[in-house]
Amino acid sequence: MIGTVVYKMTGSGNDFVFVDGRPRGPGAWTAEQIQTLCDRQRGVGADGFVVVEPGSAPNAVRFHFFNRDGGRAAMCGNGALCATRIAGRLELASPAGMLLETDAGAYRSRCLDGPGELAELVLGDLPAPSSPAVSLGKGERQAYLALVGVPHLVVPVDDLEAVPIMERGRALRSAPALGPDGAPVNFLGQLAGGGWGMRTYERGVEGETLACGTGAVACASVGARPG
Repeated sequence: MIGTVVYKMTGSGNDFVFVDGRPRGPGAWTAEQIQTLCDRQRGVGADGFVVVEPGSAPNAVRFHFFNRDGGRAAMCGNGALCATRIAGRLELASPAGMLLETDAGAYRSRCLDGPGELAELVLGDLPAPSSPAVSLGKGERQAYLALVGVPHLVVPVDDLEAVPIMERGRALRSAPALGPDGAPVNFLGQLAGGGWGMRTYERGVEGETLACGTGAVACASVGARPG
């Protein structure tokens, strides 16, 4: 929209377009406008679009998240961390601690002192991952569905680099067992140098993204299971 100030932020590899919702709330933005803003050739370019505005109580911030395709999503971990930083800068809430209200519930968050633009988000206890009935491909060991504000399909694999992520991510993302909206797909595998790696096929982006905050938490919850 003409005259609207937009902010570009990056969190752990995910990038977002933010707007202050006080002049114009989330209802002022159409899916087509969001798609254009997030388009990397025609617009600012981003994985998602966020509107922040005053919440329902003092020191609360309402967080509205939209996927790159203009569809609304209940939660985004890296988006929520960025929202915490920008809410402090826009003086919507105290950087030392605020309540971030999302479609998935309310979360405590704060800006951290020290070098860098770090923030902290308290997600609380998570339900145990379930085992949905999905058709696995070569090198895919198992499938788990974890809820971290939004559902994530976590698929441990034999070779993370060899995953044909566009093909397998697109197929798994809309598996009937995941419900009508589907879910982002996080492929989880051990790295040659030790530790674990994750690759994400993101719902709403319909492609691979460099990071996924809630997906990383989903992978950790699966990785911590016995065996």
